Amino acid sequence: MKKYFQFEELGTNYRREFVGGFTTFLAMAYILVVNPITLTLADVKDLPDALRMDYGAVFVATALAAAVGSIIMGLVGKYPIALAPGMGLNAFFAYSVVLGNGAPWQHGLAAVFISSVFFLLLTISGLREKIINAIPVELKHAVGAGIGLFITFVGFKNAGIIVNNDATLVGLGDLTHGNTLLAIFGLLVTVIMMTRGVKGAVFYGMALTVIAGMIFNLIEAPQQIVGPVPSLEPTFGALFSAFGDPSFYTSTMLGIILTFLFVDFFDNAGTLVAVANQAGMMKENKLPRAGRALFADSIASMLGSIFGTSTVTSYIESSAGVASGARTGFASLVTAGFFLLSLFFFPVLSVVTSPVTAPALIIVGVLMVSSLGKIDWSRFEIAVPAFLTVITMPLSYSIATGIAAGFIFYPVTMMVKGRTKEIHPIMYLFFVIFVLYFMFLTE
Repeated sequence: MKKYFQFEELGTNYRREFVGGFTTFLAMAYILVVNPITLTLADVKDLPDALRMDYGAVFVATALAAAVGSIIMGLVGKYPIALAPGMGLNAFFAYSVVLGNGAPWQHGLAAVFISSVFFLLLTISGLREKIINAIPVELKHAVGAGIGLFITFVGFKNAGIIVNNDATLVGLGDLTHGNTLLAIFGLLVTVIMMTRGVKGAVFYGMALTVIAGMIFNLIEAPQQIVGPVPSLEPTFGALFSAFGDPSFYTSTMLGIILTFLFVDFFDNAGTLVAVANQAGMMKENKLPRAGRALFADSIASMLGSIFGTSTVTSYIESSAGVASGARTGFASLVTAGFFLLSLFFFPVLSVVTSPVTAPALIIVGVLMVSSLGKIDWSRFEIAVPAFLTVITMPLSYSIATGIAAGFIFYPVTMMVKGRTKEIHPIMYLFFVIFVLYFMFLTE
């Protein structure tokens, strides 16, 4: 084991890898609660049962997808990077695909599966790097920041801090309401711990919020700590039913598939480079075994969609584990082990409510919006498509719409500026695809 993971060459040992893997788990354990609540649209009332996924099944799918993805990354990619259903993409799945377009969740899972297959083929062929390099770096940063704002907006809404207002579309909610106060408390304690650099602050913040909720009778205490693992049957393999449904084959679904594929592209690339840099693994500004790492991600997403969850991606929270000493894929195996162990603690995790998870969404949004500082706002031809990408996501309640807006305006502003030679041919292809996406959006 030591030889396979090159412990001596990387100056690590079992203790450091275990501590690093456990730290990574604590930093991203919130996904075990946030993902089921998001995908089941638990905060949306009067939703037809046909559009609502089974909470227990999604919980199991989340834990299994995270465990399997992390195991593949650890054994094949040999990176101390854990995987799980991605934040942002799960919100896109729930609020744009299912709630916004009224598509059955089975169709959403099928779209995730198809995008993962394309991702795998692009990775194997080497085209993935070419496509990523064709898209200007400013738009990549804008997409990340836009998703951050979108997630934050969802968090504020779930907390009751921002509510519907017939006069102004949105407005400030009742800050004296019990659940809203609970969410504000959770946000406050999480921010304090994050500021102090506490590892796993998001997870601990949720735990303290749950305890506070129980003390003030806002959350019902669990009847037991350990219980049987919920059934995966309601979601396992459900995606394949979409392929026999003619309503699945629309231009809208094509746009959804492209969005899953596009966002997963950059989410993984950014995380891999960031964590590898932190761990000192970059060689001559290149990422060793990049193909293997991307292979792990695509396989994990394919399996995750079969289990019954949205796109699985590499987690930036893995940097917490690296900071604690993790340097090899063995740490990812440790993280996977804890995700498997969590399957037996469903009774505890199932009592977590939307006000408890809302602070996690807001904090993740804060971290993602930091990419705004990497955009050159002094160049108007860049500022316009970047700004439209960022602002359109939360205002339209659609990640896909924000991406489409930015990718349409980019070639327009660049051509008007006389910088046609700087536009990669692939960007023209994206222009056509997203114009068609808007034209046939209501199909």
